[in-house]
Amino acid sequence: MTDENVLGRINELVDEEHRLRQALAAGEISGDEEHARLRALEESLDQCWDLLRRRRTARSTGEDPDGVQARSVGEVEGYLQ
Repeated sequence: MTDENVLGRINELVDEEHRLRQALAAGEISGDEEHARLRALEESLDQCWDLLRRRRTARSTGEDPDGVQARSVGEVEGYLQ
């Protein structure tokens, strides 16, 4: 996966988030459904941003960014900054 692929996935997830908010405003989905789906989207976004940061770090330190793999949701969400 390239940085461009990761950024493309981030854009897809952001677009989906906007569609969910529009669906809620139009009464097409419930607030509970929106909340559950948004949580999953946010977790996926966090994974993508984490992967992109780690790929960029690998590149800047002379390592192979293609060797960097996405971490699990639990690992990304449990990380303390």
